[in-house]
Amino acid sequence: MSLPAVPGLRPPRHRVDPRSRRWWAAQALVTVSGPMLLTALLVGVLCALFFAGSLPWLAPLLVISLVVPALGYLLLMPRRRYATHAWELGRHAVYGAGGWMWQWCRVAPLGQVQTVDTVRGPLQRRYGLATLTVTTASTAGDIRIAGLPDALAEELARTIGRAAHTARTASATPEGAA
Repeated sequence: MSLPAVPGLRPPRHRVDPRSRRWWAAQALVTVSGPMLLTALLVGVLCALFFAGSLPWLAPLLVISLVVPALGYLLLMPRRRYATHAWELGRHAVYGAGGWMWQWCRVAPLGQVQTVDTVRGPLQRRYGLATLTVTTASTAGDIRIAGLPDALAEELARTIGRAAHTARTASATPEGAA
């Protein structure tokens, strides 16, 4: 006996805000690329001042090991992340997809939603963005929708909260009661 074919899960319909690419680039500059570029510059200047003979072999080494990876991360990560981050709120579930290197898709039934949080870090506030976190009892983790406009994140949090409450109330009501 063969099992019926299960259709694949289609990608979520809604993209995050285009400003999220600038937010992710700024975040990369502050946390990864900036320190790497600063380290390369500092080591290069110190070697030029105190060990000028090492520059012929050290400069290419710094470029290969620090500058190229830093610039690659700064330029590629925001684009790739924007291409994969999406979300959708259906009648029965919240669906999120994301990642840039390790991609993920997660669906949470509204009846299992425990909390909905909206977070805005300093860089997110600068770009008018927020991250919505939908928490369930699942061990797989939360659904994080990063890069939403502030107003949409607030509206979505209220909508998901109401829908989750309605779904829990409907499932708790006995079949015969109306």
